[in-house]
Amino acid sequence: MAKIRVGRVGEQIKKELSQIIQSELKDPRIGFITVTGVDVTNDFSQAKIFLSVLGSDEQKEETLKALARGTGFIRSELGKRIRMRKIPELLFKFDASIDYGSKIETLIHQINDGNTEA
Repeated sequence: MAKIRVGRVGEQIKKELSQIIQSELKDPRIGFITVTGVDVTNDFSQAKIFLSVLGSDEQKEETLKALARGTGFIRSELGKRIRMRKIPELLFKFDASIDYGSKIETLIHQINDGNTEA
């Protein structure tokens, strides 16, 4: 039963974080961000937020720094939107799965193009 609640809380945090980042944060260093997933610990003390950011590696690092600086504001906004006794500590991580998937897709297209020419 606890796993179901952790999953629901993670999905709610993901939804609210997406809205907060898109509409509330005014930092120009933050680029186009997609919140791809949230892993919450069983005691709700920490939440790992997985992000996909479009842009170069330098832009990704700047975005991560900007989010780290705005963590207090983001947590306070989450506290206003989600009724929880304690809002988890937010840890932002890059989700490389989308980049990896697009790389694999490019390789498959190259292989298929090479087979059609032969």
